[in-house]
Order: sequence, then C-alpha cells, then structure tokens
Amino acid sequence: MRYLLRIVELTLLILLIAVTVQNSHVVEFRLFFGQQLSAPLIVFLLVFFVAGAVIGLAATFGYYLKMRRELSQLKKELRSRPAGERIPDPSDALAD
Repeated sequence: MRYLLRIVELTLLILLIAVTVQNSHVVEFRLFFGQQLSAPLIVFLLVFFVAGAVIGLAATFGYYLKMRRELSQLKKELRSRPAGERIPDPSDALAD
C-alpha cells in the first residue's frame, strides 16, 4: 500500500511539473490605476490557490472555535448536574 501511495504521489508530481512547464509564459496582471504585475502564469495560479486556501481555513477556524466553546459549555453543564440525574460523559472515556 505504501508503494502504491508513493507511485500516485510521483505521478501527481510529474503532472504538476508538466503543467508548470506548459504555463511558464509571462502574463500581465492588471490592477487599479494603471498598475500591472508581470510574472509567469503559474506564479499567479499558485498565489491565488494559496490565498483561497488561507481564506477557507480562516472561515473554518471561526466555526471550529464556536463549536469548541459550545462543547465545553455543554460539558460544564453536564458535570454540574446532581448525581442522580447525571449521565456519564462518553467523551471522558476517550481521555483515559
């Protein structure tokens, strides 16, 4: 299985290098007020891919923090119940 994964990774690397070589032409990226940047197309593709990934992670991070805060609040509420009403917390078994 490990060798199969390495073969797939090597194949993807070769394909990405081929795409990079095919898109090495210099292009102009026009900004506001007549400004422009010139760079190979693959550089712009990489920059926008990374920017999209960072924005996606930032959006997900806010949701993650909200869910974590809600989970800790619910655990506190569960632990504060009287012993008769108390239901064992299944996530506590994972911590052991």
